Amino acid sequence: MTDSGPEPTLPWLVVRQDDNGNRYRVGRYATKTEAEQVADRLHARGACQLYVVERSTAPRRTA
Repeated sequence: MTDSGPEPTLPWLVVRQDDNGNRYRVGRYATKTEAEQVADRLHARGACQLYVVERSTAPRRTA
């Protein structure tokens, strides 16, 4: 079996965008609620970066 990318069971991403517009994936989560909670905790730390929740557009793997 080959690795064709991330598992589709973790479709929700937390993405950090810095002041220069650079974007970095912070983590992958199973539910939107879980991803939003992580983004809220990171934002509460007072950092200037923007944390957003997005649904992954990665293709689903088939067996």
